[in-house]
Amino acid sequence: MNDLGTQGSPPTHPELLDWLAADFRDSGWNIKAMLKQIVMSRTFRQDSRFRDDPAADADPQNRWLARGPGFRMSAEMIRDHALAVSGLLRPQIGGPSAKPYQPPGLWEEVSYNAEDTYVQDSGDGLWRRSLYTYIKRQAPPPSLLAFDGPTREKCSVQRPRTNTPMQSLILLNDPTWVEAARLLATRVLQSNSDDGTRLRQLVRRVLSRLPQDDELSLLRDLLQRQRQRFLIAPANAKMLVSVGEWKLDESIDVIELAAMTVVAHTLLNLDEAMTRR
Repeated sequence: MNDLGTQGSPPTHPELLDWLAADFRDSGWNIKAMLKQIVMSRTFRQDSRFRDDPAADADPQNRWLARGPGFRMSAEMIRDHALAVSGLLRPQIGGPSAKPYQPPGLWEEVSYNAEDTYVQDSGDGLWRRSLYTYIKRQAPPPSLLAFDGPTREKCSVQRPRTNTPMQSLILLNDPTWVEAARLLATRVLQSNSDDGTRLRQLVRRVLSRLPQDDELSLLRDLLQRQRQRFLIAPANAKMLVSVGEWKLDESIDVIELAAMTVVAHTLLNLDEAMTRR
């Protein structure tokens, strides 16, 4: 499908391609409008799951678009999703590149006599859209590189999509996701006093749906176990909720905030939170 030359297969919907091309021309070559039209179309917004019906059996490769596309989101989308659902994302358009959290010492390893040092932003620069992240080609941001972000040393026609243990380590330990989980937990703790309502709100914000009864039961058990864990080791709770530069809300009990942060962090790490279905 990616090779439209003599080696490729003919398009399955030539009339649709003709219509899209003519509409793109008539819009004044408005790329943003074209992409918006495609992603908001009924075809694209279909469920990607394989349905047990005659149409699916007749088209196992989905050449006739009976199902929507399913794929792991890109590196930038995964990070921006965590920032957006937590309320951290800064929607500013344009301006200088941002330098978010990054492990120390990476630039020194690839610079002559360790003369280059990464100077992390503070404030809004930490939470800007990933599109604006500063890229050093010799040392790209590891959180983006782990999710197949390009090094920008050469043009990439199409990004690969891999699944590796390193990606799980990024989601579990990178300050961006831990801080996003803390802010997400803060929001639900401030808005409701009932555990069930809080957990439903968490799931809805992260997964865009309400939890099923068995899922809600598992989340309740997780929340209770984390409360007991942090009651035994309150110093660990304080350490967890201190990750990131966003100011800690002192009005919220640290044990409660740490426990809910773990639940929010768990949801952000789900396959469903980073996969388009």
